[in-house]
Amino acid sequence: MAHFLFDVDGTLTSPREKMDEGFKTFFGEWVFARQQLGDEVFLVTGSDKGKTLDQIGQSMYRIVDGVYQNCGNQFFVRNALIYESKWMISAHLRLDLMILAERSPWYGRATNNIEERTGMVNFSTIGRTATQEQRKAYAVWDKRAKERIKNVEWLSMRYPKLEFSVGGEISTDIYPRGKDKSQVLKHMPQKTIFFGDNCLRGGNDYQISQKSDKHHQVHGWKETKYIIGIYYG
Repeated sequence: MAHFLFDVDGTLTSPREKMDEGFKTFFGEWVFARQQLGDEVFLVTGSDKGKTLDQIGQSMYRIVDGVYQNCGNQFFVRNALIYESKWMISAHLRLDLMILAERSPWYGRATNNIEERTGMVNFSTIGRTATQEQRKAYAVWDKRAKERIKNVEWLSMRYPKLEFSVGGEISTDIYPRGKDKSQVLKHMPQKTIFFGDNCLRGGNDYQISQKSDKHHQVHGWKETKYIIGIYYG
């Protein structure tokens, strides 16, 4: 028996976009085939349930064996909440994040820089309400400027009891130490195989990728489709 674990944004979908319909059919059939062999398939994402449903749809949400939202701080099985781990951001951290957003050299900011989710916080200097065009422009700029990596390094020194990691195209995930995506592995005693697009050090897939029995660093859903078709078909 094997547990297949998939990030969503950038792994099963393009960043903040809906799942490709052709890939959705392919993936759904693949999930069913693996389940018939006795394996299990889970989604492990930093997003909340609403965003995930918007991207993959209700049918896909129910096909998989479970969905770990908010970096594993919420767990749903076919829409039913199984457990959740809550945490509240401190006033000092909130102020530091507001200062980072205000001082960012990025030229165009949207709103909702600090998004509180169950068990974690998602922070972006550009703002969660940014358009797709703004997101893509920021992602290109950040690869050169490395703003998020610098923010992670600075915040990690100031708050040693918390973890900070780069997530998606524009944001940084924040949670208590040990409450990253790798926490889901304690429920899976058998072999674990993880797919994610942020498996490098500092990314929000790094911890789970290192602790899984095997992992695949991918660059989008097309590569995910290729890998599962070739190696796990």
